[in-house]
Amino acid sequence: MFFRKLTLTLLCLALFASQAFALEMKPGKGVTLKPARATWNTGFFQEALARRGLEELGYDVKKPKDLTNPIAYKSIALGDIDYWCNGNFPLHTPQLPKNFDQKASILSPIIKAGGMQGYLVSKKEVEKFNIKSLDDFKRPEVIEAFDQNGDGKADLVACPPGWGCEKVISKHMKIYDLKKYIKPSKAAYEAGMASALGAYKSGNPVFFYTWTPNWTVYKLKPGKDVMWINVPAEGDTEGEVSGVEGAVSDPLRPGFMVYDITVVANKEFLAKNPAAATFLENFTLPLADVSAQNTRMNEGEKSDKDIARHVDEWIAKNKVQWDKWLEAARKAAK
Repeated sequence: MFFRKLTLTLLCLALFASQAFALEMKPGKGVTLKPARATWNTGFFQEALARRGLEELGYDVKKPKDLTNPIAYKSIALGDIDYWCNGNFPLHTPQLPKNFDQKASILSPIIKAGGMQGYLVSKKEVEKFNIKSLDDFKRPEVIEAFDQNGDGKADLVACPPGWGCEKVISKHMKIYDLKKYIKPSKAAYEAGMASALGAYKSGNPVFFYTWTPNWTVYKLKPGKDVMWINVPAEGDTEGEVSGVEGAVSDPLRPGFMVYDITVVANKEFLAKNPAAATFLENFTLPLADVSAQNTRMNEGEKSDKDIARHVDEWIAKNKVQWDKWLEAARKAAK
């Protein structure tokens, strides 16, 4: 009996030791990784989380280089950069270098259909005026409700000159014959949205363009505070998307391309580092979590130290899932 208990005790100790060893495995020890990061800070959070995971696997991950899209993709194909977490596809497809797929891989989405763009209108006015699309802003009573300065046009918080969205919005104003009815504001976007948020809190209508992930849809929640509206069917080249929370219709015609947010990585890097490849392939994020973090950045918590704290807090709240990703990565390295 004594020896049976002793054997059982030793087996348990061996099991605990094995589990502890598995948790401490550092398959990336001695390997230095070279990441890149987007030039827009709404994409910093997923990069910081991925970097933390790879560091826990033992990799020495360099500080990410902030690169524009075309340069990032070219650098990944050349092997100068190992990976980045800011791929937006199919939006970025035209920016890929020739024969990109021979040298690099687009992994499973971090956020499926996470890149949503379009026009939002305060829910109260959507219901009051039965607003379904931009065409409704040709109606006198709608124009009057959204005319902030008395110039006879509905005011839209749009995009500054030079932004891609500014060009698309200008195109919409032209092809849908909206120039006489809507005035897009091309001032600084953050200032415009801050003003819109203030107006909404004061009980006034709001009409704005935005994208996700972004702090705007955290402060003004689609379905509760605002609603996504359609562009008119005639002239729409981007098609429809289904299942959009807070949309006036299902499917919705947002007028902008909807895209996945993904990891893009060099193929040779992935082949040589199965632990890193597995972690990056499994890594996902809820859009709401990114928008919430973006809101904190917008409110001033935007230093590297702040972002690292956001990462700590997210991991603590999602520890079970986080450990599963690390465990799968460690198994892949065996």
